[in-house]
Amino acid sequence: MHSDHADVSANALSKATARSISIPVLYEDNHVIGVVKPVNIPSQADDTGDEDMLTLIKQDLKERHQKAGNVFLGLVHRLDRPVGGAMLFAKTSKGASRLSDSVRNGRLLKRYVAVLRGIPARPKATLRDTLLKDTRTNTSAVLASGTPGGKDAVLDYEVLATHTQANLSLVLITLHTGRSHQIRVQLSHAGYPLYGDQRYGVTVNRPGEQLALWSVLAGAPHPVKDEQIRILSLPPRVRPWNQWSEHVYDQLAERLEREQD
Repeated sequence: MHSDHADVSANALSKATARSISIPVLYEDNHVIGVVKPVNIPSQADDTGDEDMLTLIKQDLKERHQKAGNVFLGLVHRLDRPVGGAMLFAKTSKGASRLSDSVRNGRLLKRYVAVLRGIPARPKATLRDTLLKDTRTNTSAVLASGTPGGKDAVLDYEVLATHTQANLSLVLITLHTGRSHQIRVQLSHAGYPLYGDQRYGVTVNRPGEQLALWSVLAGAPHPVKDEQIRILSLPPRVRPWNQWSEHVYDQLAERLEREQD
């Protein structure tokens, strides 16, 4: 299996400088581009009118490859605005169609790290819930199984490290479904809201704290080649990520790389 990955902290990353925002490029060929999404940038244009990933990368591709006219870029999957990390986009309509098929068929691999308030009683677990999204408030809630309109939500989490003094846990999460705010809602419902989550952890987080959720791995079958695309990105070593030593992140990177081989 072919894989491409990089650590966001590495100096060797090529930089796609789109206007005022620098976006590290982890992988690029004729059909796909994989990047590190900075926190607090929407995946696509929204009502705020703020710069978004689709627009920024299109602008960069136009300038860097000196393309005339419109540049095609397909949004394959989304990351919530406050979430940063590995993200894949399609550069051709064929790439967009086939990667979208991978998403629908559950072949898009998504792994995240998060910092939780509290230390889970079980170091490893699978969470299965029924989520219902309220489009009016753009929030999701866990409801009883069989609730009309509810959708199954499944994720695995594993505690990588804890900080007992700060009552924080660093966890690795594998998503098996892609529901709105799924990680944040399910872990909050389990009793361990994410650090900085102002929506689902308002009772334990202070205003202004950055949501600690990061896309560490995004992968999918290449749309035209018989190989896998895998991109790896580690979170920035700022609070609360800096509560753990570099050794913890080195071990995580080595583990993710081994799993790709």
